[in-house]
Amino acid sequence: MRMIFVNLPVKDLEASRRFYAGLGFVQNPQFSDDTAISMVIEENIVAMLLTEEKFRGFITGDIADTSKGKEALICLSAESRAEVDGFLAKALANGGKPWMPAQDHGVMYGVSFQDPDGHVWEVMWMDPSIVQPGPGVPERELA
Repeated sequence: MRMIFVNLPVKDLEASRRFYAGLGFVQNPQFSDDTAISMVIEENIVAMLLTEEKFRGFITGDIADTSKGKEALICLSAESRAEVDGFLAKALANGGKPWMPAQDHGVMYGVSFQDPDGHVWEVMWMDPSIVQPGPGVPERELA
């Protein structure tokens, strides 16, 4: 099994913890301290919120200035359009900011927001009937 760790530099660790807890993510105290907080999104997806000082220890160069550009678009899937809209409502209610307008392509629907540090998150629903296995992806892995 593989896991995904999204490592994000944050200016205010406690404010970021409250924001992500408001989205329904759960803190893992085993990997949290006064420089980093581990927020479990799902079993194998974790957002690591790192103070800027700690984050600098893992990179060369500068931390991206999210007010001037984006370093990544982090996208989570949803099971329905209603879940997409509900996720956006939670983000905005907990201090997130709207980013792009909702994207409605009929078989695909998504929204986006920025967290308190300007990192962009997207939440997207895709009609399961349009998903086809790509080259090298066994059909059983799409179920």
